[in-house]
Amino acid sequence: MRRLAFSLLELVLVLALVGLLMAMAIPRLNAMRDGASVRAAMADLGADFSLARQSALIRRTTVAVVFDTASGIVAVRSGMRTLSRHPLRTTYGIVLGSNRDSAVYDSRGLGYGVSNVTVTVRRGSIVDTLTMSRMGRVRW
Repeated sequence: MRRLAFSLLELVLVLALVGLLMAMAIPRLNAMRDGASVRAAMADLGADFSLARQSALIRRTTVAVVFDTASGIVAVRSGMRTLSRHPLRTTYGIVLGSNRDSAVYDSRGLGYGVSNVTVTVRRGSIVDTLTMSRMGRVRW
């Protein structure tokens, strides 16, 4: 006799195996998504610091990178003019933290202020830190 379909036992067994494999793979995929979001947000944050430093050198004035950690927005400002604004929380789903509310570059491209600025970007269990020294150098 020729069989044209699968039995109910075979279908249940295959579905159980697929469910088990998905249960093992989904947490890893979430961690990969969180890592990609943090890396992309850090790249945007580094670009904002680079823009601020270059603008300070070109314009010969102070330029600030302003952090709104509550809403996750980073803005680059020169005087009353906003040069750039990135809503990192809504774009990447990250949580932004900082030890100061802004980082300022003077007209020579050096950090203005007394201490280093540290900005943390977090999503899930993935955390990355950007540090701007008093000399205006940025590392992450």
